[in-house]
Amino acid sequence: MGDGPRGIQVFQDHFVASTSGSPPSQTSSVTDLRSHSHTWARIRLKSAASMLNLFNLKGVSWRLGGNDQEKVVLSAVEVASLRSEIANLEERESHFKAQLEHIDEILRSARLSGYLFIRTRWAALPGEPLPIDDAEVDDWLPRFIVLHGSCIYLYMIATDLSPQDSTLLSDVVEVGPLPCLTREDEEIRYCFYILTRQGLRYECSSTSKMQVDSWLAALKIDCKLTSDSEDLNDPVKA
Repeated sequence: MGDGPRGIQVFQDHFVASTSGSPPSQTSSVTDLRSHSHTWARIRLKSAASMLNLFNLKGVSWRLGGNDQEKVVLSAVEVASLRSEIANLEERESHFKAQLEHIDEILRSARLSGYLFIRTRWAALPGEPLPIDDAEVDDWLPRFIVLHGSCIYLYMIATDLSPQDSTLLSDVVEVGPLPCLTREDEEIRYCFYILTRQGLRYECSSTSKMQVDSWLAALKIDCKLTSDSEDLNDPVKA
């Protein structure tokens, strides 16, 4: 003390760290802190593993590196698996893009398109008994129908790239309305049919009368058909 400038007292070794051991309470605190840190690291590791499973990255392992930092450790097999998964995702993306382009082309160029309920029946050949009345048979299936160019195309769903079936307009010999159907839930469907020269009869229905009228009008024009049939508006139980 007294080595400093006049008026200032200097205490030698005042800030030197104590050479004695840490108090028991301080040592216990440090131990608890480290234990808590490791526990928190394990919790974060489990959380990261859960997120990994969420994104379907199977087989990827997480480990703790220096300073309790998590890192992904990949083997050659795991890298190959990830590359394969990325390739599959790219392939699916290309497929979805093709579907979107296809449906966009249909909507832009088709004369008429939309979902209808469809069922098929065959006309009786000469000498065969008349078909059994199956009006109560519920075998209607939703199909995406497209009137485009010289054909009618039937798709399972709108995004299918290839039709399930098709019929040339030149093979259509008759179109006309059918009696309405009343479903068990009291829903009314408006119906019409398309008959081909091969004897195949497409029966179509929709809950929208406007949609059915549009199809009948378009088919009669494109198939160059005339019909004297009147609308059959009496609902029939189905």
